[in-house]
Amino acid sequence: MRIIALSTLRAFWEKYSDAEIPLRAWYAMASRARWKSPADIKADYRNASFTANNRVVFNIKGNDFRLVVAVRYSQGLMFVRFIGTHNQYDRIDVETI
Repeated sequence: MRIIALSTLRAFWEKYSDAEIPLRAWYAMASRARWKSPADIKADYRNASFTANNRVVFNIKGNDFRLVVAVRYSQGLMFVRFIGTHNQYDRIDVETI
């Protein structure tokens, strides 16, 4: 998958240094993936959650952080829509972010 934008993840781990290694690991895995459907993601990342508008929520670092991406399966693209702490995540609308 092509992930847009690594810069968003980088800015987050500069603020929350304990997120850097898990986010880099997620990025490496997702970049190599060839996910064509939610089932493909679920096969590789069991804790992923799916919502409307092709949003996928990944738990990062044992659910300390939440990563929300919008997926375009046919194009092999993932757009980072949100990265934050669990408390910050609770204040957003995942389906519209």
